[in-house]
Order: sequence, then C-alpha cells, then structure tokens
Amino acid sequence: MAVQKRANQADIAERLGVSVSTVSRALANELGISDVVRRDVQRMARTIGYKSKHITGAAGGDKRAVALVPLGSATSGLSGFYFGIVEGMRQQAAEAGMVLDVRLVNDQMVTLEMIRRQIDQADAGGLLLAGIDAWDELAVWCASEDIPAVLVNGSDPKMRVSSVSPANFYGAYVATQRLLDAGHRRILHYTHRYRPTILQRQRGFEAAIAATPGARGVIVNTAERGTHELLSDLLAGQHDVTALFSWNDIAAVEMLEGIYAPDSPLPAGFSIVGFDDLPLAGMATPRLSTIRVDREAIGRGAVRLLGQHMDGERAVQQLEIGVSMVEGETVSTLP
Repeated sequence: MAVQKRANQADIAERLGVSVSTVSRALANELGISDVVRRDVQRMARTIGYKSKHITGAAGGDKRAVALVPLGSATSGLSGFYFGIVEGMRQQAAEAGMVLDVRLVNDQMVTLEMIRRQIDQADAGGLLLAGIDAWDELAVWCASEDIPAVLVNGSDPKMRVSSVSPANFYGAYVATQRLLDAGHRRILHYTHRYRPTILQRQRGFEAAIAATPGARGVIVNTAERGTHELLSDLLAGQHDVTALFSWNDIAAVEMLEGIYAPDSPLPAGFSIVGFDDLPLAGMATPRLSTIRVDREAIGRGAVRLLGQHMDGERAVQQLEIGVSMVEGETVSTLP
C-alpha cells in the first residue's frame, strides 16, 4: 500500500499560486504579508493537513467573522427574536476569541456582491447569515472561494451551507399535539411564505394531524390571507375549525383580541398556539400558549459551528436547537 505523502509548504504554494517563501512568511506571521494572503495560506494549511507550530488561528486574522442581520427583522416585531440570537453569538465569540462584526443590512438588498463587500470591509474569514437563506450563486461562491459560512435561524435543504435553527418540525408537532390532546380535531395552521424553516413547521403540523384518526387540518398561507383577513374569515364561520396553530407569535397575538372578545362568535373553547415565545407572547391577554425557542443557544451554536469550519472542518452540518411547550392561557379542553 502506497504511503500518503505528508503535506508541505510547496503544496500550499501550488494550490494558492504563490511562492513557497510567501507561504513560509505567512505561516510565521511575519510583517509584509497582507491579512488576506495570511488568512488564505493558514486556511489552506489546515485544509490539506499541513502541521505548523505557527498556525494560531486568531493571531493570523482567521478568527474574524461578520454576521449579517436583516434590518427589517431587527427593528420589527421580530427584534426580540434576533436580539437574543445576536447576544448568543457575541457571548460565544468572546469565549472563543473570535472577533465578531455584527452588521444590520437591508433584507431587500441582499446580493452576493453586497455580501462580498461586507466581508471585505470587515476583513472577515467567516460569514454568519441571520435569517438569510442560501441561494445557488452564494453557495457556489462560498465553496469556490473557501469562505466558511453558517445560516443562523435558517437551513439549506440542498446541504451546501451549514446551518443552525430551532427544531421546527418537532416544535410544530408538539404545538399541534397539544391542541389534539385538548380534544380539537379541526385545526387550522396559519403559515408564511415557504422559507425552509417555516416549511418544516407546516410538515410537523401535517404529521401530527396524520397520526391522529379523525383529525382534519386546514392550511392558510399569508400570501393568501393577511392576519386580519384570516381573523375575519374565522369570525364569519369559514374553515369550520376549533383551534389554530400560528407560524409565529406575532400573527397569533394580532388575532387574540378578536378571538377572545366577549361577543366573539367562535365556539367555546376556541384555542390558539403560537411559535417562538417572543416577549409579546407573555404580555398578551390572555397569555399566549406557544413554543419556546432558545434564541441565545442558536447564536452560540452558530459561532461554534463557524469556528469549526474556520479551523478546517469541511463537512456541511445542520444543527437543531431543542424547543419546548409554554403552557399559556389560550388552549382549552373541549368537552
């Protein structure tokens, strides 16, 4: 059996198209070598398994990352959700010795060129995309340029980019099962446009319905009916359901006043469950029953995963953070 050749500096130089002298100086963190070249050399050294006492990660600029957070999500009702994620990312980055540059970006203007510009401005060796899904051009670019990237509160069904998200399928299954356990058999699921994460919530709902004899599920998408339109439909007797599972807390809370008004025409015991356990869920009257998402754990997990990729881990990974049921006051047991 042939003995595998040990990687050397000439291998690194050949792959990057630079001189062996440049590789040697970059690995030794000598002056006169740009941060970009130093980062590329040290990353390639880890990729091909070259061992050097000089590779120290953060010392070479490798442990610098930029986190892009959509401005709309950060300033809207979802701000509490992403605030927790960012706090988790910052905590873990500090523990890991990673320099993390968090930047708000216009979610309507996210392009590959914008992402490249943000990475260059931050002199970052890794990328965290919060609430931003991967697309073909981005995935190809990350692979070709060897840019470690992690989707935060997202997932890539094609397994091209690593991700960290709450256990959306399981959480939706638990939420629906809670309503089923309370005796409801006609349940509506209000969902959003099909991000991969939100689609998993719909699948969890469908699985719980399918596993219960006699249960019937109705699905309404935000693209079809807005929150107030759906509430009007329910109050008018459309859909013939006794319970609702909402894709998030914001939509659920917007319907609470109408559902539980003294003159509401909905059947006694009409129940609703949200998802995320945002601060407004606890402020609502009645207190919304919902699924709690550990947002800081999502942020911590994303930074840990990114750090592994920056250290040379090549395997794409999808990490799910566990969720739990919050027993509020909006689930009633049917007689």
